[in-house]
Amino acid sequence: MNSAAGAPTASEDVAVARPRRLARDLTILAIVGVLLLAALGAGAAAAYRELYSPRAFVLHYLELLQDRRAAEALAVPGVAVDSAELESAGLPTSASDALLRPDALQTITDARVIDEVADGDVTRVTVAYRAGAYDGKTTFAVRQDGWIGVVPHWRFDVSPLAVVALTVGGSMQFSVNGFEIDKRQVSMDGVDADPSAPVPLLVFSPGLYSVAVDTPMSTTPGVAILADSPLTDVPVEVQAQPTEQFVSVVQQRVSDFLTACAQQKVLQPTGCPFGFTVRNRIDDAPTWSIVEQPTVSVVPDGAGWRIPSTRAVAHIEVDIRSIFDGSVRTVEEDVPFTVNGEISVQPDGSASISIGGSLD
Repeated sequence: MNSAAGAPTASEDVAVARPRRLARDLTILAIVGVLLLAALGAGAAAAYRELYSPRAFVLHYLELLQDRRAAEALAVPGVAVDSAELESAGLPTSASDALLRPDALQTITDARVIDEVADGDVTRVTVAYRAGAYDGKTTFAVRQDGWIGVVPHWRFDVSPLAVVALTVGGSMQFSVNGFEIDKRQVSMDGVDADPSAPVPLLVFSPGLYSVAVDTPMSTTPGVAILADSPLTDVPVEVQAQPTEQFVSVVQQRVSDFLTACAQQKVLQPTGCPFGFTVRNRIDDAPTWSIVEQPTVSVVPDGAGWRIPSTRAVAHIEVDIRSIFDGSVRTVEEDVPFTVNGEISVQPDGSASISIGGSLD
């Protein structure tokens, strides 16, 4: 039986369905393509952020410090500085690089970017971190320096190195994070280095640096320094205190000196802080003894040390002949006096003690 007039045939239905199916398929393919492009874009953005961005550049530098890979950190573009850069920043051009080594580094941990701001050609990346027992925050200036293939190449616009101007009183030797240093090894003046002058030392920032003195002569508790500002000066003063061993040696030297003074059989022992005056003649050489040795203390005094005035007592026994009647009488008398002194540290690390004093 024939179809009703005007009704579409089966072949006509197929012809209409095919364009609709094709349109649907093309739409699905377009959506998939858009999603793929979005995924590729997101992946590229993530790869850039994690591997090739200013923040990734800074975090790589911090990872090198965390792993104590000092040579590699120093080779990061923009880290190393020359004398012209130091002078331009107002820093001493004679700063030593003795601390730019693994032995002088403490680990930086938990580094994370907390801010990233583009400022013209420079991007400022602020990082928070943990340095030993301290929380720190440092802002780095990063600038693009050309391309490597299709990815940008970065460098520090301002070197992350800093200068610690370290003044250590009472010792030519000290340690930084356990790394031993002698002032004469890092000073431009060598063996003629002024013991009281600050020693400029280049350090990585951020970095925690613990300065300590531990010698037979002097000691200090550790003094912690957090260098957290790139290309800045960090002045630090550390005053060593005398060790018990050193004070004991000084005490013995003073006691020996006074004992030697007492062996002089004269009324006024030469170079000694005590003596005795008589109006008459002595009939025989006097005899001295030290009946109370001073209890010596040692205190810092500039680049050296000082013995503060302390009390002691000598005893004299002498026969005196009267110039009027020739009679002889024996005088025994305690003679109180004070002892003081100066101690200078010699280039070889030994101490030179100059002892003085006066009668009370």
